[in-house]
Amino acid sequence: MELSPQLSTIGVLFIGFALGLQHAIEADHLAAVSTIVSEKKSLLAASIVGGLWGLGHTISLFVAGVFVIFLKLQISPSTETKLEAGVGVMLILLGLNALRKLFSAEKIHAHSHEHGTREHIHIHTHGNEPEPFHHRFSVRSVLIGMVHGLAGSAALMLLVVPTIASPFLALAYILIFGIGSIGGMMAMSFLIGLPMHFTFNRFAMLNKGLRLVAGSFSLILGGFVVYEKFSI
Repeated sequence: MELSPQLSTIGVLFIGFALGLQHAIEADHLAAVSTIVSEKKSLLAASIVGGLWGLGHTISLFVAGVFVIFLKLQISPSTETKLEAGVGVMLILLGLNALRKLFSAEKIHAHSHEHGTREHIHIHTHGNEPEPFHHRFSVRSVLIGMVHGLAGSAALMLLVVPTIASPFLALAYILIFGIGSIGGMMAMSFLIGLPMHFTFNRFAMLNKGLRLVAGSFSLILGGFVVYEKFSI
């Protein structure tokens, strides 16, 4: 029994959404996003990080899809390798930045003030406040998603696109795939942000340990990706 065009279309889009959800949980994606989420106290901010990553990822996929569908361009193996190595370099930089922020978080201050005729000096520490939600925050998350969208994992998704007869259905597939990746990464960012949220003020040492794990994971995974791609 043949499927109707409507059912075939729905099936293609459903597959795109499911693959988008799955795509969001790949190790390099989680490593990159966790370095930013680990800095966030708010679960809303953590979820938005994932959403912005997914937005950047979808932008790159859509632009690449337009070139593949309408201009019949293909990503060469050498270009794909360089893009994946670029993701590795980005992971290294994100990991190093996360570790830098962690180890420079505590700053010692000495303040003096007077009580009547007596002068007192108090020594205490101030940790860095959570990064506010501003323009730089948005751009960083979106750019990380765009870099991932250009890398080899995105190219694998685009192998499906040329098999779809209608170019407009192919573009719809990319958008649905992107929506799936946005939803998947928002959910994963929320889950990653949960331990950060509950330990931020109550368990400072545990919170620092989690941030150390996030930064180290990104750094190590990035080093492995770079080594793997440049040793080919």
